[in-house]
Order: sequence, then C-alpha cells, then structure tokens
Amino acid sequence: MLNVPQRTGQGLTDGGSAGGWLDRLPADACPAGDMDDVRQGLPPSAERHDRGPGNRCPESGAAGAAASQVVTAVHLFLAAAEFIGLHHTEERLGDPARRIAAAHVEIADSGTYRHTAEELVFGARVAWRNASRCIGRLYWHSLSVRDRRDVTDAEGVAEASADHLREATRDGRIRAVITVLAPDEPGRPGPRIWNEQLIRYAGYPRPDGGVTGDPRNAGLTALARRLGWPGGPGTPFDVLPLVIQGVDDKPRWFALPDDAVLEVPLAHPEYTWWRGLGLRWHAVPALANMCLEIGGICYPAAPFNGWYMGTEIGARNLADADRYDLLPHIAARLGLDTRNDRSLWKDRALVELNRSVLHSFDRAGVTVTDHHTESRRFLDHLGREERKGRSVGADWSWIVPPISGSATPVFHRTYEEVERHPAYVHHPAARARACGEEAAPV
Repeated sequence: MLNVPQRTGQGLTDGGSAGGWLDRLPADACPAGDMDDVRQGLPPSAERHDRGPGNRCPESGAAGAAASQVVTAVHLFLAAAEFIGLHHTEERLGDPARRIAAAHVEIADSGTYRHTAEELVFGARVAWRNASRCIGRLYWHSLSVRDRRDVTDAEGVAEASADHLREATRDGRIRAVITVLAPDEPGRPGPRIWNEQLIRYAGYPRPDGGVTGDPRNAGLTALARRLGWPGGPGTPFDVLPLVIQGVDDKPRWFALPDDAVLEVPLAHPEYTWWRGLGLRWHAVPALANMCLEIGGICYPAAPFNGWYMGTEIGARNLADADRYDLLPHIAARLGLDTRNDRSLWKDRALVELNRSVLHSFDRAGVTVTDHHTESRRFLDHLGREERKGRSVGADWSWIVPPISGSATPVFHRTYEEVERHPAYVHHPAARARACGEEAAPV
C-alpha cells in the first residue's frame, strides 16, 4: 500500500472542482483557526440563506447567532407560500390557495409546518436544479427521494445512511438518491451527520508532520478517536465511521457496514506497475452535512449523491497538494523531469492519473462520467431549462472542469449566478463539525 508523505496546507488549491454532483463541490478546507475562519469561506448560497426571508435554520447567521434563534412566523409564511406556489405552478396542480392556507394554520399553531410527500420530492429535486456550482443537473428530475422524516435518533440515522449507500450503489450502477431525515423544529433541532460525506477516508497525523490518508479529514478522524473509535488498519484509505448526533443527544460514532461501501482499486490502461501503488477510491459521493432548505424548513441531515466525474477523484481528491498530493510521486514513477514546471510534469502526471480513474471505474463496471461528456450535458441542461422559460444560475469557476477547461464547451461562455430556493446550503457550524470541532453549536 502506498504511503505517500502528505502536506497539510492551508485551504484548497486554486480552482474549484467542477463535479457532476454537488457533493463533489467541496466546502472550504478545515481551518486551522476559529469559527471566523470558517465563515469567511461561506459559499454565496449560504450567505443568501443566512439573511433571506423564510430562513428557519438555527445554525445560520453571519455573526454566529444562537442555535435557538428562528425567524418570525411572517417570514416562514412567506417562504411557505412561495414554495407551495412554485410547486403548484410547475406541477400544474391548480390554485395553491387552499394548501397555503393550511400551511399557515400549521405555522400559527406550532411554529412550523409539514411538507406533503409530493412537496418533499419536488423540493429536493428542484434544490438540485438550483445548485449553481453543479455541472450535472441534467438529471435533476430523476433524483430518488427517500422520506425518512420520522428518524430522529443516531442509530436510526446510521441505519438510514447505510441503506442509502446500498440503494445508491446497486453493484456499481450508481443512482442519484437523497435520504431526508427529521427537520429542525422550534426549540428542537433535527439530527446532524458530522461527516462531510457518508464515505470519507481517515487522516492520521504522523510524527514527521505529515498525514497518512486524507489530510482533509484529520480533524474528524481525531474526533472519532476521542469518541471511542479504535481506528482502522492505518492505511491511506481507511473508511471513517459516521459521526452522528441524534435529537437531544451527543455525537457518537458508527462504523459503516462493509456491504454499504463499494471501492474501486485503481489501475492504468498501460502501466502495469500502477496497481502496485495501492490506490483506490469509493464509488458513491454522498454529501452528508449540507442543509436541504425547502419553503423555509431546514432538513439538516439529508445525505444525497449522484455519481462521480472522474476529475473529482483524479484532479482533486488524489492530486490536490493539501489532499493526497500524488502528482510528484506519479511523475517520478513516470520518469518525468520535475526540476522545472516548464517541463509540464504536473500536467502529464495529472492526465495519467485521470486516465487511471476512468479506466478503473469502467473495468469495475462502476458508473463514472468524464469532464468532456458532462460539459456537453450541462449545455443540454441549459437548453432544456431555457426552453421552459427558466434561467439557469451557474458559477463559471466551478462549472469549468479542473483540467482541460478550454477544451470543453462550458469554458467558452459566461453564466449568471442566480440564487434560488429550494436549495442545498452549507452552514458554518456544519463546516466546523466536519473538521471535528466538538464545540460547534447545534
């Protein structure tokens, strides 16, 4: 097994992932400082959510408002009415007045309201459609929605998460899935999944200052150890346990069952020595710590996934200097001149690493897309939405792939960043928890 020295670096390297699904759009790297450092990295969607009408999420607020703070009933009324109106309009359900009135009665009586099953499905799918940093939105309408809003305890969340992975994996024929767990309610926050993704690899600090595994997850690895996790074998690819906080509970760790985690060993179509590096990656990218916000209601635990775009693994997770930092090692094995950047050794190593990912996933029969195909599909998505009279918000710096950008059609145009709801939103406290910050408020 390859044990490559890691650099712990501050923050991500330049250029965001252009992943085909939101989970491949990583949050800012775990900060070395305090919560102010986390807030400085808030994406535009989170900033909009923090100050927008209808925001009920107790973790929002640029100044770090207390978890118990909620917006006024008037704001929730407005957010509910806006969402219900959108649902009825797009699904051609007729006049929404009666449903809006019923939601308003619920809010007046209890301070919240419950979405119907149909509203939940619609809201989760449209939140994907609204994700301005996601290139893979062509298939937003096919998202499979698992309604688990009755689950509030940590054991139930762990079980639902494992079932989510099994359903999404399907022996490698990856399916886009979201599992929606209990929402926040007045005075009672819903459950939280501390992990950034359902499947992440541990990061073990070494005496030499490096990290064995994924440096991004060193903080959460340390927290899991403090909670009682004995640790894995100590390889660069030990699957982290889930750290889950149920309603009225403290965080606890839960090991993922083996049958819920499909991994792909990485080989190369030409270099026989490549397999000996011991590289691998998991098949399902399932983001776990973003809030699903629908009509002013916050679902803080709603893990969701699509399938990987190869560059997310080969050009970011394995290549970023503050992640696995494999380019120098790959270049050396390829015999490239690494003394000067003008030899383009990084570029050549990067291409071979990405070839390895696509080749290996294809050989294993696991769904993966490439950045050229996904770029064309994104333009198809733009065309479909425009024909329906809907503008598409997009962040150019995230839509353009991290390699060969100008060779893809998404490079040669501009986009408007439009913030819409429903939405998937990052909160500062969720980012802190993913870094293993035990003091992060709930």
